[in-house]
Amino acid sequence: MNNMKSKVSIILPAKNEAASLADILPRLKSRYPEHEIIVVNDGSDDETVEICRTNQVSVVSHQYSKGNGAAIKSGARAASGDILVFMDADGQHATDDIDHLIAGLEAGYDMVVAARHNSDQASLGRGAANFFYNKFASLVTGHRISDLTSGFRAVKADKFRQFLYLLPNGFSYPSTITMVFFRVGYSVKYVPVRVSQRKGKSHIKPLKDGVRFLLIIFRISTLYSPLKIFFPLSFLFFLAGCSHYVYNYIMYEKFTNMSAMLLIVAVLVFLIGLVSEQITTLLYSREQ
Repeated sequence: MNNMKSKVSIILPAKNEAASLADILPRLKSRYPEHEIIVVNDGSDDETVEICRTNQVSVVSHQYSKGNGAAIKSGARAASGDILVFMDADGQHATDDIDHLIAGLEAGYDMVVAARHNSDQASLGRGAANFFYNKFASLVTGHRISDLTSGFRAVKADKFRQFLYLLPNGFSYPSTITMVFFRVGYSVKYVPVRVSQRKGKSHIKPLKDGVRFLLIIFRISTLYSPLKIFFPLSFLFFLAGCSHYVYNYIMYEKFTNMSAMLLIVAVLVFLIGLVSEQITTLLYSREQ
């Protein structure tokens, strides 16, 4: 990729982040005057739009809050750059790190992700959750994933737009696009960065988002390879059914309903996984 010919669009999804935007937009304009800067106003009721206009950056507004993923998709559709850089509008990300992300794309990668250090996580609980997500996703894909949920990343625009229809409207878009890229064989690089304390109040709600993050685990497995999850479950039910049968045959010389049920469940879970695998393959072949 020739840097002289590549136009860069920096996209910041924002919901009531006026205070941090007043600080970050002047720095972005000063350091990257040649880049397109787009703020996606996700139904904010503060001075977000006024601050964007003052700093002469493009604004895409949602009439109401649709979610972080929806803002990302709106920004990607509005951007004119060959390279898309997504970063949070809460002031956590250092503008200087954008150069490192773009350099990774110029080296041949399709997506470059800023990987946060464990000590930079907002809380111990979120740090533990992200550690688990990274390990689980690495196990599923067979690739080392340093930060599955990082929202700070650079990606080739044409490849990213192929999968807009797969991205959820909520906060789990980073994990979704990461798993999709690994699935179709696109190259992903992780660059270690340090992040600052966010400005303003976080939009994360521990109880509600705890359940949401748990669902990410299931989304990870189904987006990449459903059979990798369903087959082990099927095998466990099969072992349980066989063990139950052997025990009852030795002890009572009979085949029980429980043994039959466990074996039937094993077959059903395997078949569900097999059908899910075929559906996933067809889903990706739509673009390929």
